[in-house]
Amino acid sequence: MDAERIYQAFLSDARLDAASRNELISIQNDPDEIFDRFRCDLEFGTGGLRGVLGAGINRMNRYVVRRASLGLARYLLAQGGDAAEKGVAIAYDSRHGSQEFARESALVLAQSGLRVYLFDGLRPTPELSFAVRRLGAAAGIVITASHNPKQYNGYKVYGPDGGQITLETAQSVLAEMEKIDMLGVPLMDEAAARAQGLLRDLGAGMDGEYLSYVLSLRPDPEIAQRTERPFSIVYTPLHGAGTRLVPQALSRAGYRQLRVVPRQQIPDGEFPTVQSPNPENPEAFALARELARREKADLILATDPDCDRLGVMAPKDGDYAPLTGNQMGCLMLDYMLSKPHADNAYIVKTIVTTQMANAIAADQGIPCFEVLTGFKFIGETIERMRQAGNPNFLLGFEESYGYLTGTEIRDKDGVIASLLAAETALHWAEKGMSLWDGLEALYQKYGYFLEELISITLPGAAGFDKIARTLSGLREAPPREIGGYGVQAVADYKMGLIMTAQGSRPTGLPQSNVLRYALSEGGWLCVRPSGTEPKLKIYFGVAQNSRAQAEQALARLREWARGLCE
Repeated sequence: MDAERIYQAFLSDARLDAASRNELISIQNDPDEIFDRFRCDLEFGTGGLRGVLGAGINRMNRYVVRRASLGLARYLLAQGGDAAEKGVAIAYDSRHGSQEFARESALVLAQSGLRVYLFDGLRPTPELSFAVRRLGAAAGIVITASHNPKQYNGYKVYGPDGGQITLETAQSVLAEMEKIDMLGVPLMDEAAARAQGLLRDLGAGMDGEYLSYVLSLRPDPEIAQRTERPFSIVYTPLHGAGTRLVPQALSRAGYRQLRVVPRQQIPDGEFPTVQSPNPENPEAFALARELARREKADLILATDPDCDRLGVMAPKDGDYAPLTGNQMGCLMLDYMLSKPHADNAYIVKTIVTTQMANAIAADQGIPCFEVLTGFKFIGETIERMRQAGNPNFLLGFEESYGYLTGTEIRDKDGVIASLLAAETALHWAEKGMSLWDGLEALYQKYGYFLEELISITLPGAAGFDKIARTLSGLREAPPREIGGYGVQAVADYKMGLIMTAQGSRPTGLPQSNVLRYALSEGGWLCVRPSGTEPKLKIYFGVAQNSRAQAEQALARLREWARGLCE
């Protein structure tokens, strides 16, 4: 695309609103900024849209959102049947622009003749997944950028199964979008949409159905009422959508000593008390830790702005330390398997999630399915197994703090995860042990599984080229050893093959630009580009008989990973 030409065309278009025009005028002497904003359309993929807020075709703004909504509407109507009557459910989080983008999406869809169910305030992303299935809707939309910094927002699309749309659906929607002039997308008048029954609110009624379902998933529903031990929880929604339902869920489950961090309880797209509203970052827990120290809390929970991720801290060495998504997932899994479960239960994890889950599942005699990175693949596995006659999904989780149980929600769920984490922590507390003590018990039983992720940020066109060259280089000259450990197998998910000295076999998973290496002594390493940010992500893990051996092995892989882009 000719970025300067498109920039000038936008600037001179009378349909552009005054605020956007003024913003574009302010960058007229900055060719690099003009190029970045207009070099291409903001990418629409299986995760929908995600980008920095601002004017331009490569930014998140009302025109990009309108175009995506009209593309989705045209796709749904082209499928025939009763998509217009089934309609689309829409939710949004606390980010800047979220409410406006949700409303405008609704009015574009209504103008196209589709019924719209719009939540009357911010809601967790997983409740949207639940609502799509409960309403029998043709699709769903969530306005969120999950755990990204405050400059970002996004537009996620869900299919009728409540899971994120497939690649094929995304490509079909994109094909419709490419035909649309984003400055000329019509919106229906809101009053007219309501009068014609095309715009309806979702509120407390759906909340009640969702919470009742979530509470029904507890492995031991009586544990909080039964325990004689006082159990204290500190929770922070990090200024996001979790503030509405997580405290309700925990209170209804019987956790009476629950404190919500006051300064982070109010939704705010500025996220004023944190550098980034990401529960994967220990820094985001600063205020919660202060409150937990005062309260002598047994557990700290934090959810991201759209409440699909959960971070956990537990007492350790006189303070509180964060458990990783891998560690918390294994603790949840071990606990859930200690309770009654179906004989044909199964779990699902991503290829970059800890191998300890495989060891626990094998010890308990249940299948562990591995899928590509992205929770939508876990959702697709749940649906495939249901259609095959097995509805007994026990747990799905990924290293990036996403967890799910139950089959009526098809995305990671911070509300469900909060209940599972609390119950797991209370289970160990009744033995006089913390979650960290419980994790050590698992290490003693299964071995020391340690994992790490290094994200290398490579912004701009030069960064994109660097990421592409790095992956091409690994394919053209495959490493024979990594960190001193021999490469025993290479899974190239772009080629769809797992290659060993004995030959090759299909991965059995969709194509994706990912390389995964199985190493000697139980180690592994995986390289992939981020789907939402200009980053190269390198995941690696080890399994050893002692912590010292595991930490030494991890350090060797870390050194190799850090040198990959030098």
